[in-house]
Amino acid sequence: QVQLVESGGGLVQPGGSLRLSCAASGSIRSINHMGWHRQAPGKERELVARITSTIDYGDSVKGRFTISRDNAKNTVTLQMNALKPEDTAVYYCYARVFSSVTWRWDDYWGQGTQVTVSS
Repeated sequence: QVQLVESGGGLVQPGGSLRLSCAASGSIRSINHMGWHRQAPGKERELVARITSTIDYGDSVKGRFTISRDNAKNTVTLQMNALKPEDTAVYYCYARVFSSVTWRWDDYWGQGTQVTVSS
């Protein structure tokens, strides 16, 4: 099937930076868009950023976060700068993949990586 593996989470002080990476592998014929969502305790999951031929950011991260993608490697990266305590959440990578097994488009998710912004 399709697997997404994230890396790069951790603890950082306010104003600091972190870089998240996600690699998709498995029965991938094509990937449409890739991106990141996050979920803080007691809150709904929200869009952080996604990239296709265009890039969309959640309002709360515009100007601070940058998403990039390597189509040849099926990877997506999220550079997070000027981090705030309210950025604390579990960050989930996702990809809309056309599987060579199921022969259809589906959304696949990573297991999540914790980002904690605290002094």
